[in-house]
Order: sequence, then structure tokens, then C-alpha cells
Amino acid sequence: MPEIEFVVTPDSGQGARLDTVLAERVSGVTRSRVARLIADGAARVNGAVSRPGRKLKAGEVVRFEYDLPEAGPLEPQDIPLKVVYRDSDVLVIDKPAGLVVHPGAGNADGTLANALLYQFPETALVGPPDRPGIVHRLDKETSGVMIAARTPAAYDALVRQFQTREVWKTYLGLVYGRVTAPEGRISWPIGRHATDGKRISVKTRSPKDAETLYRVLRVFDDTTLLEIRPLTGRTHQIRVHLAAAGHPIVGDRLYGRKKASKKPARLFLHAHTISFVHPATGLRLEFVSPLPPELEAVLAGLDKSASAG
Repeated sequence: MPEIEFVVTPDSGQGARLDTVLAERVSGVTRSRVARLIADGAARVNGAVSRPGRKLKAGEVVRFEYDLPEAGPLEPQDIPLKVVYRDSDVLVIDKPAGLVVHPGAGNADGTLANALLYQFPETALVGPPDRPGIVHRLDKETSGVMIAARTPAAYDALVRQFQTREVWKTYLGLVYGRVTAPEGRISWPIGRHATDGKRISVKTRSPKDAETLYRVLRVFDDTTLLEIRPLTGRTHQIRVHLAAAGHPIVGDRLYGRKKASKKPARLFLHAHTISFVHPATGLRLEFVSPLPPELEAVLAGLDKSASAG
């Protein structure tokens, strides 16, 4: 993995933004890509994960590891997609678990973005070149419903709706432990972990407001099925909030139980519904993605265990 390390001096880097300095030192990589890599934890200042906009001081030691060269044109790829709705402005996709939404560290292709380019070539002119038509994302391990734009106007309108919280989403998640309150709200700020750049945490030097609502649907012996509504859209928000509350998502290998007796094949988190205002008609639309068969099988197994007990 390529890396650079240097000491900030009064003549080189002092007072400048971290992403600007690194973009000047790494040839062939744009500042926007450098900023995304920094946000993913690729840069450390004096040994600590830092932010793209951090102003550097003389004497600080900067280390930057990057395993993604500047991407060339995104290639269309014939990857099957389940399209649940389409018109001339928007698409609604039912994303399977395991499919990455757009290129990033360790995933240069084989993404939803590559699939969109193949099936809907017009998305090449919508949004950033490496995220054609993409207005929001789901984690690789998370399945479920999400929307994409087919025109620049629709893209701008949908991005604004996410910013103003006019897009309403609910998830279904199976968590460890018995959640006793019928519903609740988690409002802990979260941000990049102070020392582990791959993780988000409530223990962070760069906290951002995050709010998650939940409602209990079913309680099993040592797990609870929740309907979850994130009011903000922070990275890994649902997983971090529930883990911090003592109820990690079943199958979460990053934030979950390290010694779970039975490790399910995948993360039990599913984007169940999404509602937004159509950018052309002004009508509010809602779409539902049912639980995939492998997650229904998990619930069926829990029902069977409860009956046997």
C-alpha cells in the first residue's frame, strides 16, 4: 500500500488544510478523492485519525496511506439489479446484501454505480463521475430499498430532500438482548473513532449530531426485532447507536458481539421502506422492500426455538 509521511514546517503546510496539502503531494489523485480517503481514516496527524479540513501546525507529523489510485472513467458492468420502480426522473432499487453502492477503498468496480451505468447510461451525466445517479447509500452488508436519479434536476432535488430530512426511511433490524421499552430515541453524537479509522463511535473527537428512533416489533429469548427510523444519515449510524445502547445488530462483525454463539451469514439490517417527494410531480411516494428470504429464515428459526422451549 503506498504511503507518505512528512513533518509540517512553516514553509510547507503550516496553516493549510490537510486534504489540500496531501492532494498537492500525491500525484494523480484529486483533492475530492483525497478528502474521501481521509474521511475513511487513511490519514493520521501525530498518530491520530484526522479530518480533511484540519488546519496543520508546524512540527506535526502527517502519515497518509492510500490504496486507491485516482479512478479512471467508471466502467458500465452488467450486474443484475432489482428495479422496483422507474420513470424518466428516478429509480427505486432493491439492493441485495453484499453489493457495494459506489467505488471506494477496496472496491474499484462491481458496484451499484457500475450497474446503473450499464442499464441506465444517462446516469453518467448525473452527479459525481464515480457516483452516477447516487443520492444516498446503504452499507455493503445492508439490503433493501434505495433511490437513484436519472436527471441532474432530479439529483439536485433529491439531495436537497435528504439535507432537509424530507426523505423518510425505516429499517428492520434484529438486535441482541431483550429491548424492554416499546419504543425509544437515541440521540448520541457520533464520529470517526479517535484511533481506529475504520470505525465510527460515540467516543470521537469530531462529534456530529445523530438521532435514531426505534420501535419494538417482536421480542425473542435473547434478541429483539426492531423497526428503526434514522432521523439523520450519518455513516454506520444505526449500527453504532444500537451497539452503544447495548443492543448490537445481529451479524455485525464490526460493532457486534465478538463471541456470539451463532454467527449468522449476514448483517440483520434491512432498509424496509423509503418515502420521498417526486422531484417532477411533487407527489409523495413510498416503496417497501420485504425482508429477504435469508432474514425471514432467521426469524423462522427463532420462532421454532421459542415453540420448542
